Amino acid sequence: MMTFLAEGGAQNPLLPDTAELVVGLLCFFIVFGILGKKLLPNIQKTLDERRDAIEGGLERAEKAQAEATATLEEYKAQLAEARHEAARITEHAREQGAVIIAEMREEAQRQRDAIIAAGHAQIEADRRQVTVSLRQEVGRIATDLAGRIVGESLEDSARQSRVIDHFLDDLEEKAEAAR
Repeated sequence: MMTFLAEGGAQNPLLPDTAELVVGLLCFFIVFGILGKKLLPNIQKTLDERRDAIEGGLERAEKAQAEATATLEEYKAQLAEARHEAARITEHAREQGAVIIAEMREEAQRQRDAIIAAGHAQIEADRRQVTVSLRQEVGRIATDLAGRIVGESLEDSARQSRVIDHFLDDLEEKAEAAR
């Protein structure tokens, strides 16, 4: 076997001294232990926080997306319901409008009939008044004419009114028979 010591008592530079090897291994395990106990948990914690931030952000985004979708569906349902309600209210208003128009037409018809009836009554009253006035005027003219023809005054009013009424009634009967 070969000796580890070269000539002249020099040690092989590729092979470490046993004491240095033990101290180096001991330092390596101490540093590795410190790294394992202190530094690696902090690194792991930071990595977990990053993963949570990334994956949690995705989860929160998915939850927010789901909530937004649910809210949108609820909004669409409420909008459809509001449109349905608006259509129902519009239809109800149209029905009420038709009823009001029909009532107003009936009221206008009644007012028109009342106005026509009042007009006919007024015409009839005016006709009677004109007839009375005409009878008096015709009677006066007839009496004056008869007085001129006979040559004597016919001022007896009772007799005069009977004769005039009888004459005018005969005229009215003949006029109605001619119609």
